[in-house]
Amino acid sequence: MQPTRRLRQFLIALIVLTAGTYAAAMVHLMTQETELIFRTAAARADTKPTFPYRQIDLPRVDGARQFAWRIERAAAEPRPGIGDTWVLYLHGNASTVASRMNVKHCLRLRELGLNVLAAEYRGYNGLEGKPSEASVAADARAAYDYLRTYEHVPAERIVIYGWSLGAAVAVELAATVPARGVVLEGAPASIVAIGQQRYPIFPVRWIIRNPFNAIDSVARIRSPLLFLHSPQDAVVPFAEGRKLFDAAPSPKTFVEVRGGHIESSEADRDVFYGAIETFLRASATPPLSH
Repeated sequence: MQPTRRLRQFLIALIVLTAGTYAAAMVHLMTQETELIFRTAAARADTKPTFPYRQIDLPRVDGARQFAWRIERAAAEPRPGIGDTWVLYLHGNASTVASRMNVKHCLRLRELGLNVLAAEYRGYNGLEGKPSEASVAADARAAYDYLRTYEHVPAERIVIYGWSLGAAVAVELAATVPARGVVLEGAPASIVAIGQQRYPIFPVRWIIRNPFNAIDSVARIRSPLLFLHSPQDAVVPFAEGRKLFDAAPSPKTFVEVRGGHIESSEADRDVFYGAIETFLRASATPPLSH
């Protein structure tokens, strides 16, 4: 066999092998998208709060089972400048309301004088179902509607708080409902953009079903916004948070915190929760209606 013919056959086999490997990787990304984004298998529910709380079932018109933790503020009387405010807390992926850092968040918010409703998503923490961008949006809305309808909390006393993927959920919710304010921790401007950065050789923008493009919705928010982000964040790049902030309407505040994506609320606790307290005191005015 002539050398040129062997080389040609080798190159053809190499191309076929490369194409097959690429196609298999594409199929893997497409079939595993839900777990890659939501990471329910890694979500831990191993921390029990030491503070008083009550787990409640949220009434839903679609009949799906959903629960939340109802946590009342630590002090008997509302704190000056804080008032009788409720935080709707929306956690990120790879965690549940009973994960260590989410329990820490609820504890610190409670100590700050805030009531907290920490909502769980379907597919997490024993709840049936498969999470999607649409489903977590519906879960967040169900928790908001519970505060308005069953707790009779006015919109001007509700703060929507989202961490990581929960920040993208919070943006979508706050773009459609009034609130006293919105707090976004480690917020991604676009999950699909982050995915494209991590998998640059694949057309992620074409195949993803849950893009979470918060940057397309943030301009519709009519409540004051607080962004908390660490330059050391290795999960949601700091530039993502700045990009979302730049696209957001005023009034808005961006606070840099140290500690990375997971630990900043504890590693930089005084700055972190001091910023939230300052934000709440400054936003103690009725929200604009939607």
